Amino acid sequence: MNLQELNELDINNIGNWPTPVKAFIIILLCVGVGVGWYYFNTEEQLVALDTAEKKEQTLRLEFERKQAKAVNLEKYKKQLEEMKQSFGAMLRQLPNKTQVADLLVDVSQTGLASGLEFELFDPQDEVPREFYAELPIKLVVYGSYHELGSFISGLAALPRIVTIHDVSVSPRKDGELVMSATAKTYRYLEEEAN
Repeated sequence: MNLQELNELDINNIGNWPTPVKAFIIILLCVGVGVGWYYFNTEEQLVALDTAEKKEQTLRLEFERKQAKAVNLEKYKKQLEEMKQSFGAMLRQLPNKTQVADLLVDVSQTGLASGLEFELFDPQDEVPREFYAELPIKLVVYGSYHELGSFISGLAALPRIVTIHDVSVSPRKDGELVMSATAKTYRYLEEEAN
């Protein structure tokens, strides 16, 4: 088949065209339909597939993170329960408003029982914090080294929480030591909300 024969092909009489030309036209139409199908249908599906794969990766990572938490859920619950019990035990060590006076007496009695003499015992105003209040007590006591140690040890042994801050120890002329400090005890504030 030559170029002259191709120019003489009649578009109205396709059935009489030579077989190689018909095959070429059919292949060309198939390729055109395939390319058209890809651009009008398959391309959108491929974009949607890519988006879905990215979402799958994100969801998979989130699932793995949540699964790791779920695996340890019982441990977390047990730890939370232990923390609640520990917190409850600590709260019981904080005096309520009615027990503060007794605690002040306990601090002063501890000092006297240790053999110390009080130069200053001055309860300060309550300092509110997030869920508790600090009750500072300015102290100036004097006695021997061992009496001061016994006093601090006695405060630590009280059933309520008492901490010592701003400790300063200096010698007196008579050979005894003077200790000035701030003893702080704490009171839980939730009772006032009830």
